[in-house]
Amino acid sequence: MTDTMPHDDRPVPDHKPATRVVHGGYDGHRFHGFVNPPVVHASTVLFENAEAHLADRQRYVYGRHATPTIEALSDAVTELEGAAGTKLAPSGLAAVTLALMSVLSPGDHLLMVDTVYGPTRKFCDGMLARLGVTTTYYDPAVGAGIAALIRPETRAIFLEAPGSGTFEMQDVPAITAEAARRGIVTLMDNTWATPLFFQPLAHGVDLSIQAGTKYISGHSDVMIGTVAASERVWPALQDTYRQLGLCVGPDDIYLAYRGLKTMAVRLDRHQANGLEIARWLAARPEVTRVRHPALPDDPGHALWRRDFSGASGLFAIEIAPVADAALIAFLDRLKLFGMGYSWGGYESLIVRARPELGRTAVPWTHSGTLLRLHIGLEDPADLIADLEAGFAAMAVAQG
Repeated sequence: MTDTMPHDDRPVPDHKPATRVVHGGYDGHRFHGFVNPPVVHASTVLFENAEAHLADRQRYVYGRHATPTIEALSDAVTELEGAAGTKLAPSGLAAVTLALMSVLSPGDHLLMVDTVYGPTRKFCDGMLARLGVTTTYYDPAVGAGIAALIRPETRAIFLEAPGSGTFEMQDVPAITAEAARRGIVTLMDNTWATPLFFQPLAHGVDLSIQAGTKYISGHSDVMIGTVAASERVWPALQDTYRQLGLCVGPDDIYLAYRGLKTMAVRLDRHQANGLEIARWLAARPEVTRVRHPALPDDPGHALWRRDFSGASGLFAIEIAPVADAALIAFLDRLKLFGMGYSWGGYESLIVRARPELGRTAVPWTHSGTLLRLHIGLEDPADLIADLEAGFAAMAVAQG
């Protein structure tokens, strides 16, 4: 079933995104009236009869290809993305690699944004290079200037907005327009905004990728990724998915499906909390810059305001240079901000970012320390008090 168009029992297109999040993927008739889909653990599926077996024709034929659990989440994401179809992957990175493998072949050239998620860069420089694909990294601010970087063998352009760790915006419509004129496929990692706050396919992107580990799940307990495809690349995505033998465990799919139902409510809170904390940090003497595209003084704010309808809880701050001991004192004093990778869960997180280790098209030359914050669902007053205590500990350690 997942190698065809989603079934027709879906919310109507004019429903608002928050409504589609709640009702997408639900088929009350197929689920016998139960609100949530069954968690189907399956490999073998028995054919109803010999005719169905010989024709290989029935709704489900093998557990890796489709189950009611797989279809529920895939159909829900497809509806939300406005896509021809969606494939699930075991992680966000697996979704990225699936999408790239579906459009690239030996001898192809890939244009990759320089601010992309670090593991995606490693895949380009490692696996894709070994397979004969050449990658060129480009300035996220290039816009329509991407045309000057396109070669005869350029097959795909990859975007991520805002940029991973440093939160630069991209002119997505300008880039996709140049790509479309030349028949080049565009891919975008849209984990930060989700389809609730930005619709990649509506802005010309062919493959919209999310690390469902983050906001779809929302509880820091699931690894999953999604790739939603436009009509023209959907067949290639289906074929690559099958050839790679990808499959996500049904329990993880169910948890992601359950998380999706509350994503709109959670994102509104992440956005409000994040903006309140970002504005407070912008007034702190220790902070030299807040990197958040929804703030009016951010260089990417105009693009964000034009194309996006909201912001998530992830952003970064630059702090003035301090001794390592002072930075350690700041981080160790925090009680509500955990130090851990990933984000998108209900809890607040903080980690040091090191963009200077990966950038090539636009080298990172900023002094000081870059800290990435994910603002969770806690009361912002408590988070501010926690940060204040951290800054006080930093001051003492710095002397």
